[in-house]
Amino acid sequence: MEKLQKTLEEWRAMLDPEQYNVCRLKGTERPFSGKYNDTKTDGVYHCICCNEPLFDSQTKFDSGCGWPSFYAPIEGSAVVEVRDVSHGMIRTEVVCAKCDAHLGHVFPDGPPPTGLRYCINSVCLDLVPRG
Repeated sequence: MEKLQKTLEEWRAMLDPEQYNVCRLKGTERPFSGKYNDTKTDGVYHCICCNEPLFDSQTKFDSGCGWPSFYAPIEGSAVVEVRDVSHGMIRTEVVCAKCDAHLGHVFPDGPPPTGLRYCINSVCLDLVPRG
């Protein structure tokens, strides 16, 4: 996959302030505030920065954590996992494989079949309904 690269100024011009803060500066939205937290619409979630397909709604589940949760990305190469040691914790950050947008984190407490919980900020996503 060819990487999409832009300067921070280019990202700032194309994203709204919250999208820029989360996707480019590794911020987070408040729990239970994101537009996709409770969404049940069938479709595919794309990266807000580059439109790359990231997660299928069929892998979405209600984890109760306050952010949209998925047990798997749409395909193995859609996201990249990066060690995150910020904020005095050791976590695994999830970024878009195409544009390196910060999406959220993955945790080993999800449902079968993967046992993973991809905890993703709504502001990073654009849901394209199926059909």
